[in-house]
Amino acid sequence: MTTRDTAASTGVDHVWPTGLTTTPAGGLALHGRALQDLSREYGTPAYLMDVDDLRARAAELREEFAAAFGAIGTTADVYYAGKAFLCSQLVRVIDAEGLGLDVCTGGELAVARKAGFPGERIGMHGNNKSESEIAAALDYGVGRIVVDSFEEIDRIAAAAQARGLTVGVMIRVKTGVEAHTHEFIATAHEDQKFGFSLAGGQVSRAVGTILEHADSLQLLGFHSHIGSQIFESEGFRVAAQRLIGLQLEVAREHGVTLPELDLGGGFGIAYLPTDTPLSVRDMARQLAAIVADACESAGMPLPRVSIEPGRAIVGPAGITIYEVGTVKPVVVSDDLVRTYVSVDGGMSDNARPALYRADYSVALANRPGSEDTAQSRVVGKHCESGDIVVRDAQLPDDVTAGDLLAVAATGAYCRSLASQYNHVPRPPVLAVSRAGVTTWLRRETVDDLLALEGE
Repeated sequence: MTTRDTAASTGVDHVWPTGLTTTPAGGLALHGRALQDLSREYGTPAYLMDVDDLRARAAELREEFAAAFGAIGTTADVYYAGKAFLCSQLVRVIDAEGLGLDVCTGGELAVARKAGFPGERIGMHGNNKSESEIAAALDYGVGRIVVDSFEEIDRIAAAAQARGLTVGVMIRVKTGVEAHTHEFIATAHEDQKFGFSLAGGQVSRAVGTILEHADSLQLLGFHSHIGSQIFESEGFRVAAQRLIGLQLEVAREHGVTLPELDLGGGFGIAYLPTDTPLSVRDMARQLAAIVADACESAGMPLPRVSIEPGRAIVGPAGITIYEVGTVKPVVVSDDLVRTYVSVDGGMSDNARPALYRADYSVALANRPGSEDTAQSRVVGKHCESGDIVVRDAQLPDDVTAGDLLAVAATGAYCRSLASQYNHVPRPPVLAVSRAGVTTWLRRETVDDLLALEGE
């Protein structure tokens, strides 16, 4: 049975990784490995990453953006946003696919260094980079640093001067564009921590300050990130127009043509069957047209453009498997009985439903299940009423203890936001491909939980 057949049988359409199929017994498999067999071998909960799917998404982004921006006469670089999910094995995949890498802490940089990722293809973000993090970035030869405050300009300049370096920097700008998303992940409006405000002349002052440090800082251009889970390109149009307008101001006031423009990431993915994100090709072509139009209107040359997708690469490639422990019907009202299906993980391995009321698709993974369904809520084992994995699901009404559930599109912001809440060890990350199964991150143990305890 094909992936699309599997999608139809589980009722969740395009949210699953491309390597997902059904077994002859009616369960789910990833690249021919039954999820039930994987659960027996590696335990639950566990994150599964379809590496072939991940590689294909990375390659598609690189190729489509190169083609779209090449068609208008410039270049586009794709930087993988490591905050979505990071480990050294994934970094090596990103390197092999020819992408750049965004990091935003010293810890993420350390993972990149462990993997041997080329420093010149790394960009460093963060609204409060420490002196030690800046030093580590410069010592590793990081290609660009996105500056976020006036204090940071001085810190970077001092560290570069002490090393006799000239460091490429970009200025993060609050463009005033709010993506249609949860307020905690909309990042370009004024009342939040990231970037320099257009109001009050902050961006202009930042430009002048950087140019005064020409011996140690090279201003590459402006950076914007308007939010996450973006399904259309119009927000990027306003952001690009404002950034190109800023580049025109710099050219007029300082006689400097800035060579680069970073539009950030935030491209949405499908978590539910009703989610309809733009295709990579459409997004690439629309963004290229937006940049071309903005530059033509401003009379500015086309800059080298970069984007920073994270979720769009790893999100759809990941699934999480859980074992059902308790099934509890709850009378909600006279006309509603909701079945609470408790699993052996929860908010410690997926914080997004608690943080953002994020929605997911879920399927019974070890067998076909009854054709009759029950209004269900998949919940975790933690001591929190908000410990919800999937808020509203139609699961077979014969789901019982010992069954296996699979939750789709968990490759991004699940392991990276995972915690040890209630002292629950974090699950492993298993890379599954046509070539086999590899452990990217092992399961934590109770010994790991106790390792930091003092005597």
